[in-house]
Amino acid sequence: MASARSVRPSAVAEVASWDAQADVVIVGYGVAGAAAACEAAAAGADTLILEWTGGWGGAAALAGGFIYLGGGTALQQACGFTDTAEEMYKFLIAAMGPGADPEKVEPYCQQSVSHFDWLLELGVRFNPTFYDQPGSVPGADEGLMYSGGENSWPFNEIAVPAPRGHLPALPPGASRLGERGGGYYLMEPLAGRAGQLGVRAEFGVRADALCVESDGRVAGVMGTRFGQPFAVRARRGVVLAAGGFTYNDDMVGRFAPEVVTRYGAAIEQHDGHAIRMAQAVGADLGRMDGAEVSPGLSAQLIYRGIMINGLGQRFVTEDTYPGRIGQAIRYKADDTAFLLIDQRAYEAAPAAPKERTSGQGGKPAPTWASESLAELETLAALPVGSLESTVALYNRHAVDGTDPVLHKGTRWVAPLEAPYGLFDLRQPRRAFSLGGLRTDPLGRVRHVAGDPVAGLYAAGRCTSGIPVWGYASGTSLGDGSFFGRRAGRAAAADE
Repeated sequence: MASARSVRPSAVAEVASWDAQADVVIVGYGVAGAAAACEAAAAGADTLILEWTGGWGGAAALAGGFIYLGGGTALQQACGFTDTAEEMYKFLIAAMGPGADPEKVEPYCQQSVSHFDWLLELGVRFNPTFYDQPGSVPGADEGLMYSGGENSWPFNEIAVPAPRGHLPALPPGASRLGERGGGYYLMEPLAGRAGQLGVRAEFGVRADALCVESDGRVAGVMGTRFGQPFAVRARRGVVLAAGGFTYNDDMVGRFAPEVVTRYGAAIEQHDGHAIRMAQAVGADLGRMDGAEVSPGLSAQLIYRGIMINGLGQRFVTEDTYPGRIGQAIRYKADDTAFLLIDQRAYEAAPAAPKERTSGQGGKPAPTWASESLAELETLAALPVGSLESTVALYNRHAVDGTDPVLHKGTRWVAPLEAPYGLFDLRQPRRAFSLGGLRTDPLGRVRHVAGDPVAGLYAAGRCTSGIPVWGYASGTSLGDGSFFGRRAGRAAAADE
């Protein structure tokens, strides 16, 4: 839904009284807001968080919990992997583009190990075990896995592959896919540290607009609480950390129309209002067309089959990051895609947690099954002979364990033989926005004229961060917490 609230800024001189004041005022209590609060308070700033809902967490607390980190963290080393900031940088510049920002990617990689150590110091725990299967989350409570297709083509030729999806450990009986997702156990220590540092929080406050001095400097937030106006003075700076615009139909239609028919993979509070508040004081935007799109099927199945488009042709490397496949379905295949798999591969694929609903072994059943590729062509309305020729070419090389067309990893290459199953993937998929406010590496919001907007900072999904069009699981929580910390420190120093 598009927000109907006014974003027109108010003048400080017109505010009769303030309902609350602080040195640093943060809008949003998700991962970016919590990280900003911890660093602002640690720097000695009186810090206040304004949160629309009744408690901390945001989208982060409902996420699977991936934090994208690398460069040789203690967890990577404990699992037997070598990594460097330089190899991490090469991968992210290639995978997060086009448009990946070297000024952000470089410090994110160079300081990734220290950021991981900071999380450890807060009390976030990671099990030193590696999950070597594809999927959206590990099968149990493993702490490390490939979460961005680093070991798939072409990225395995661009940078030395290393798993960088770090996952906080779960308490006994917890699930990464429950109401308290894996991200909850990242948020819990962050919120705990914020409380220890004296950070205050006002819940049930909906931020409506910014408040500015006569010279244009941002100096507060005008909001609503229980239907009544709520004015908050920021003596040093305001940090916006209230999520993206996935649930703003108008903004999605204007900026990312290719994903209009997708349903949101965020929370309804991600309505773009924080972005619009900043725009109202001249803030610039970055890569608003970017979106992460789910493929709509388990990677365990996709890796073992071949993805084909409406012409019966392969169009994407099947063992890459699933979100990259989802983007390829939408942007390269015009939302017309199918997965062909044979019975042997189908039976070999373990069920993914989200697919324990129906079908053999808890896996979804194929849309069509047949001994004949020609019959599947007819059922799916594919060009006559297209599927047969595609499978013939694939099998010709698969007998040798190779894939010279799209370079799928040898581990997942095997000839496809009857009987076959064909999954119809022409259905709405989950998506969320990646673009947002243009910020510098310190979290300062850029004005359309290029200079920072005085007193205004931002972090997390309301900004254009590390993932600008491409994505890897963990770049939202990693980017949000890393640049949230920077924004909090910068705002605390802005006197």
